[in-house]
Amino acid sequence: MSKQRVLFLCTGNSARSQMAEGLVRHYLGDRWQAFSAGTRPAGTVHPLAVQVMAEWGIDISGHVSKPVGQFQGLGFALVVTVCDDAARNCPLWLGRGTLVHVGFPDPAAATGSEAERREAFRRVRDDLKERVLALLSEFPARQGRRAFDVATEL
Repeated sequence: MSKQRVLFLCTGNSARSQMAEGLVRHYLGDRWQAFSAGTRPAGTVHPLAVQVMAEWGIDISGHVSKPVGQFQGLGFALVVTVCDDAARNCPLWLGRGTLVHVGFPDPAAATGSEAERREAFRRVRDDLKERVLALLSEFPARQGRRAFDVATEL
């Protein structure tokens, strides 16, 4: 059985999209190939994203922040924008694949102590796991429905 491919898009490709990629590779890697990119890549993966994923035994320390242009022309079953800015700046996916928006707050924008900022990353990680894995697990059944319907149900 060949794996379906999913691309997670975010603005900086430093936190949410990287965590989504790591979660899918870890939990659904037998059925999905996961990739991530940014509309304006930060150049690095946020250290707190790496830390909170490591708490679950998921190593994203080797991930690299990549531009979305690197993936144009490739076919994906799904292209998932995980932040509102990426959804606005990538309203039309020029490659093959269904575009879906499932928004999450930016944990890198959290303020406060190191512990408070780490907790913001944990909340986003936990929400990503629940919503993104549900989307991909149900994808064949949802295929053919409008992307907006899929995103608002999650």
